[in-house]
Amino acid sequence: MTKDLIVQHGLTEEEYQKIVTLLGRELNLTELGMFSVMWSEHCSYKSSRTFLKKLPTDAPHVIQGPGENAGVVDIGDGLAAVFKMESHNHPSFIEPYQGAATGVGGILRDIFTMGARPIALLDSLRFGPLDSPKNRYLFSGVVAGIAGYGNCIGVPTVGGEVYFNEIYNYNPLVNVFCLGIARKDRIFRGWASGAGNPVLYIGAKTGRDGIHGATMASDSFDEGSESMRPTVQVGDPFTEKLLLEACLELMEQDLLVGIQDMGAAGLTSSSCEMASRAGTGIELELANVPRREPSMTPYEVLLSESQERMLLVAKSGREGEVLDICKKWDVDAAVIGRVTNDGFLRVKEKGVVVAEVPARALTDNAPTYERPADAPAYQDALQTLPLELVPEPKDCNAVLEALLTSPTIAHKGWVFEQYDHMVQTNTVIRPGSDAAVLRIKGTDKALAVTADCNSLYCVLNPYTGAASAVAEAARNLVCAGARPLALTDCLNFGNPERPDIMWQFILAVEGIADACKALQIPVVSGNVSFYNETRGLSIYPTPIIGMVGLLDHVEQAVSQGFKAEGDAILLLGETGEDLGGTEYLRAVHHREQGTPPVLNLEREAALQRVVLQAVEQGLVRSAHDCAEGGLAVALAESSLSATNGPLGAEVVLDRHGLRRDSLLFGESQSRIILSVKPANREKIEVLARQDGVPCSVLGFVRGQRLMISIRDDRGGTALWIDRTCDKLDTMWRGALRAALDTGEGGHA
Repeated sequence: MTKDLIVQHGLTEEEYQKIVTLLGRELNLTELGMFSVMWSEHCSYKSSRTFLKKLPTDAPHVIQGPGENAGVVDIGDGLAAVFKMESHNHPSFIEPYQGAATGVGGILRDIFTMGARPIALLDSLRFGPLDSPKNRYLFSGVVAGIAGYGNCIGVPTVGGEVYFNEIYNYNPLVNVFCLGIARKDRIFRGWASGAGNPVLYIGAKTGRDGIHGATMASDSFDEGSESMRPTVQVGDPFTEKLLLEACLELMEQDLLVGIQDMGAAGLTSSSCEMASRAGTGIELELANVPRREPSMTPYEVLLSESQERMLLVAKSGREGEVLDICKKWDVDAAVIGRVTNDGFLRVKEKGVVVAEVPARALTDNAPTYERPADAPAYQDALQTLPLELVPEPKDCNAVLEALLTSPTIAHKGWVFEQYDHMVQTNTVIRPGSDAAVLRIKGTDKALAVTADCNSLYCVLNPYTGAASAVAEAARNLVCAGARPLALTDCLNFGNPERPDIMWQFILAVEGIADACKALQIPVVSGNVSFYNETRGLSIYPTPIIGMVGLLDHVEQAVSQGFKAEGDAILLLGETGEDLGGTEYLRAVHHREQGTPPVLNLEREAALQRVVLQAVEQGLVRSAHDCAEGGLAVALAESSLSATNGPLGAEVVLDRHGLRRDSLLFGESQSRIILSVKPANREKIEVLARQDGVPCSVLGFVRGQRLMISIRDDRGGTALWIDRTCDKLDTMWRGALRAALDTGEGGHA
């Protein structure tokens, strides 16, 4: 095997020699391809595995933690929630529509392969500013791809998030989350157990699309990256719908021992992972694999990442029933092998062995690295923010308008209106609130879902930023009235071979771990996406948190919009001098620096307890997390999200020695705005006092203007924000569409 060929397959000389030692011989080309994909960063987690062990994964309600296709938690009534988040970043940059569409298809298969019917999708997206034609093309294509796949298969996309920053110009992020519901006693896993049991291929025919997709996802980009279009798979949601129904019927008929999606690394990964988990082997006959292209080599068949395919292990003697059900659903199916007890993945083509390797050599024996990690030289300068260089705004109305029209904060209707978020008729709280809420049919319960991460916080302080992402996701669920159950993460970083990137990654994992422990939220699944780097420029660390929460009674669901004139507006939590890393500092002053807002996890936990108690007692009319843009933006969003059209507010804020911009636009953590009937105000104040949570009355829902005054420390009051709700609503709702139409979507 030549050095050039080894390098072309993404392996180092040391890794190749380790493989030779494991096998006791040289590899052939087919085997080299198999190790190339399975030992890639994308499949092996060789740079992250050591650190991911720090994450808490156990809790009494956890049925399945990391290591399977998706995480599973008990939600009562004999049911389980099944969920996971995955990235499709590189493919979406190369071909945005198909890259995003196949990302949706892949995450759906991860869910229904566990025995769950998918009920909801979320997407978490990052792009460069919309003043670039390339970014407008990528953004529009990705949204269309998500809509095209999800709408066609009939699974609602109910929420998500979109951020825009120059750092994502050459590396947009497309992370997709899926939630499904399964019977607690009928969870399926990717196990190939029982020597002699038949192995079946079902789904779309195999082509040459996606070959070496896993390897491509484990490498940095350069000038020629767009020439990789042939490695991006093409999705077919109509085939996936048939595959979904066939799989669920096979599971209902109790015909299967194990099942695995053919995702990254295709037939190679699904077969060796199923065998290695069970401690068995698999023998495959490639001549039986359904194909749509002639003259495919064993190398191509094994590494193809054609979409909408599953590998099954059926119970002995029941393969005929499997084939009959697949025929009923018009799904291609074939018996392509059997389970063995010798631990080998043995691959034949017309009876001739073309590859023979221990299954665990491809999986468990992949290398594990603890790469050098060190803070970058620029970190101290990045965290320094001389406030004397940041002038306080004289026109706070103009600042509020600039923030509401910043594409990161602007209303995302242009995105989610392309999604069918009401299909399946489970959606109780639709996109646009802190979290979406879906009823669980046949019960009184509901599930809330959200996805969150402020990557600017994470580049300024990876530990605090990642912990804050966990806290904000949980806060969003609590604002919807849900008790957080568990999370899945999608950890997007640059090149792990760089010490500064590994330093970011390690700190971010520690931040997630500590926040999860403090808030008692286990991590049940996830994904790591490294090498989000082009020409040496890495993205900001972006550890996306997808989280699921439970409402015992669906009628208790709460949204962020004000509900009625005369309601009192309360703030739970404290505002501090927190301008570092804010959207205000970025959009208005063009600065991305400072220390992100301090997160006190004990205060966060207390805040969430109080809000949940208030919701459960029926005291809360609306609840909204204070996040990007601070208190002024949160108040505006609550006003503009009112159910029957905008409702104004009259608010007075006490200065408490703070800068005016910190008070209005700072992003202090652990704050939630509530609106309540005046008669319930004192009850909430009592709950807050019992848990030591600061609670202040800001004002009242009133009229058609948003009016925010500041009372100084001597008792004088001045009106700093005064705008009609109609004007703010028009700006907020129209900003994203306007940026796409005119190309004005950079800094405000």
